[in-house]
Amino acid sequence: MARDNSPKVRQQKQLERKQGRRASYDRILIVSEGSKTEPNYFSEIRAAYRLHTANVEVRPSELGTAPVQVVQYAQVLFENGDRHKNIQRRAFEKVYAVFDRDDHASYFDALRLAESLDGKLRNDAKQPVVFQAVASVPSFELWLLLHYEDIQAPLHRDEVMRRLKLHISGYEKGAGKAFATTSEYLAVATQRAARLAARFTADTDPEPFTAIAGLVALLTTLRS
Repeated sequence: MARDNSPKVRQQKQLERKQGRRASYDRILIVSEGSKTEPNYFSEIRAAYRLHTANVEVRPSELGTAPVQVVQYAQVLFENGDRHKNIQRRAFEKVYAVFDRDDHASYFDALRLAESLDGKLRNDAKQPVVFQAVASVPSFELWLLLHYEDIQAPLHRDEVMRRLKLHISGYEKGAGKAFATTSEYLAVATQRAARLAARFTADTDPEPFTAIAGLVALLTTLRS
């Protein structure tokens, strides 16, 4: 009898192989507003720390770039999976929606939606799932700038970019290698982000804040 080599069967086999490669640490889904900058950054960390791709999925939002759309897509992808991307439904312990404050009208709605989902969804092991917004005020680039400067006052995103380019010549969104370029100063950036988090939150716009440090700390210690 000839073997069935249909696309559906091939996709199922790919899923089974992916399941077999999973490690014992948490399965994490990261959905980002940006289509290149943040996915490239987190994928760099995944590669640098040799995390299994079956355990750490990094995807840009496909519903739109508004913060609430990022959160909604993270929920949809978690609940429904995506066979074309070899992502099984509910196959994660932790879900993170990464987005910027910028001037987005739905920013605070996104924070509230993520809060409402935290601990309410169940994964394929019937466990409650961590669901968190990973917000930056004003932008993801604040996190990168903290590797070089101790920011304690509000900055417009354009000023953040201007200053960052003084430290990283030619920096552009989506260019890649942001983690490799900045990782030497990761410890100091983490300390600076912690000091900001002690004073401000994602809700205290326009005060500078970023939750990226916490997600980076999680990824870099997954295998510990």
